[in-house]
Amino acid sequence: MPVVKLDIVSDPICPWCYIGKTHLFKALAEVPDHPFTIEWHPFQLNPDMPAAGMDRREYLETKFGGKEGAVRAYAPVVEAAEKAGLTINFEGITRTPNTLDAHRVIHWAGIEGKQTAMVHALFKAYFEDGRDIADHETLADIADSVEMDAALVRKLLATDEDAKDIRDRDAHSRKMGVNSVPTFVVANQHAVPGAQGPDLWVQVINDIKEQLASPE
Repeated sequence: MPVVKLDIVSDPICPWCYIGKTHLFKALAEVPDHPFTIEWHPFQLNPDMPAAGMDRREYLETKFGGKEGAVRAYAPVVEAAEKAGLTINFEGITRTPNTLDAHRVIHWAGIEGKQTAMVHALFKAYFEDGRDIADHETLADIADSVEMDAALVRKLLATDEDAKDIRDRDAHSRKMGVNSVPTFVVANQHAVPGAQGPDLWVQVINDIKEQLASPE
């Protein structure tokens, strides 16, 4: 079967991205002979975030106009996460990080064919374990958990290696019209925005398989 590219524009601190990924992979498990080959692309929800990040409560209350606004904004997220079978420990997240370095590590994981594993490990570290995924030691440890060379990752993080590339790719996605994540792009043609449910993805996969099987 021919391969179909599925590009995913995402940020590892985006809860809808975690939910969307979970839905997609439920569908992929349901249709294991799917044609997709997946590549993850960087998008920073907060490109102007200080490198050290900021206190999460301060961030949320500033963004959503106080505590009540933050609670209202996150209520649908909590509900959707529960429906997806995810446990998101919002109480355990104390800092909102700058994700530039996390995106660099995702890029390096892609070179080694471990990109999806790295993305999943970052989501889990942030949303379930409350870890600071801007911290270089934390990122090196997460890299080690997916069998990357932690010492090399630590060494690269101490440089600006690929930082400009990540910013340029983020800017390119925005220029192409991506203004929220997750955004899934099928075969470089069809954009599927948002955390779509597994049923939609099963339908998309089956439609693509049908098209690929039919003669020109």
